Amino acid sequence: MGGKAILFVVIGFGIIFALMGLKFGSVSTSSVQNFVQYYSATKAHNIAISGANLAANAIFLDSTWTTGYNNLSFDGGTINVSVQILDPVKNIRQITSTSTYNGNSSVVKVVLQPSQFSKFAYYSIYENGVYFVTGDTIWGPLHTQDYLNVSGSPVFNGKVTTLKGIKKYNRWDTPIFNGGYQQGVSLKIPPTSVSTLETNANNGGFTFTNHDTVYLTFANDSVRYKYTYNGTQTTAKTSTLAPNGTIFADNAVLRIQGTVQGQVTVGASSSSSSGKGTVYLDGNIVYKTDPVTNPNSTDLLGIVAQNNVYVTHNTANNDGITIDAAIFAQNGGFGAQDYDSWYTDGSYIHLLGGITQKNRLAVGTFGGWYGMTGFYKDYRYDNRFMSVAPPNYPATGGFEIVSWYE
Repeated sequence: MGGKAILFVVIGFGIIFALMGLKFGSVSTSSVQNFVQYYSATKAHNIAISGANLAANAIFLDSTWTTGYNNLSFDGGTINVSVQILDPVKNIRQITSTSTYNGNSSVVKVVLQPSQFSKFAYYSIYENGVYFVTGDTIWGPLHTQDYLNVSGSPVFNGKVTTLKGIKKYNRWDTPIFNGGYQQGVSLKIPPTSVSTLETNANNGGFTFTNHDTVYLTFANDSVRYKYTYNGTQTTAKTSTLAPNGTIFADNAVLRIQGTVQGQVTVGASSSSSSGKGTVYLDGNIVYKTDPVTNPNSTDLLGIVAQNNVYVTHNTANNDGITIDAAIFAQNGGFGAQDYDSWYTDGSYIHLLGGITQKNRLAVGTFGGWYGMTGFYKDYRYDNRFMSVAPPNYPATGGFEIVSWYE
């Protein structure tokens, strides 16, 4: 019996080891198959991402590109890419990239919207030798086509880009870039920015014509307008006067103040080298719902001038001015009228928004024989402008990614 038992044990172990060998072989085969499947699926996904990036780059190089790709061979697989215009008015587009590789497929969808200058806390083409100094803190994106002039340790909390680089007043100056810095970036103001705004005003907004000056006073959801200082005012609902939120003064001076409810962009053009195409801020221009205290505020204002945007030298602004807006000056800049001879006793310009300008202008002088003139600066970026913009606000000509779905 002992010999038979041993024989059964040996046979039993043989069967067990044989079954285990089959099992290990099956596991090994499955592992290889799983690896191949995972590799193929990952490769298909990466090819789809590459297709989306190729299309995004094509749109970056040519903002009108909608051709897409048809059965494009790429890294052993194929890519099909389409570009769909989701919103013709806002020019919102969707890239759909579909890939195939070794029997696997993957889809990537990317939504793009036009990039607008309102996203900048500060933008200039020419700095005109003006420096950011110790004590200056800039929130939000900043770009200049010039050198960024710095003295001491100014703080930049948003992404900073320049075309020419950084120019330090002293070699030991240490600007602080908390949001990153990149040199060699070129971003020009399109010469058609103001004319495009006027076109939008003519198609769904409102355009004032044949007037040298237009006075606008915003009164919550309404606007009052007249054509001379002592003229008779006409009142209209802003949404009725300009359904698409764009109000324009053709070949005129535009003077504004008041409280804005809703989303509006105002602009002024000039057909000559005269003082027209300038916007004067005759008093506070603010939102009805303050986004600082209520981030859910939907009030937005864009101020667009072909030439300059000035704080008016008048009694109302002697004690300072509050401005809630994204400001754009195509051929000029933002400044204070008579900044070097207007004694305001240390008043402030309180700005919530951003400034885009060709030329950096002054708003005051400091340390003169008779003390300061003009204004101190209290500029704060409106963080909402990172993702939204006032109606038909001037665009950079490029696009931004607002969503990426894989």
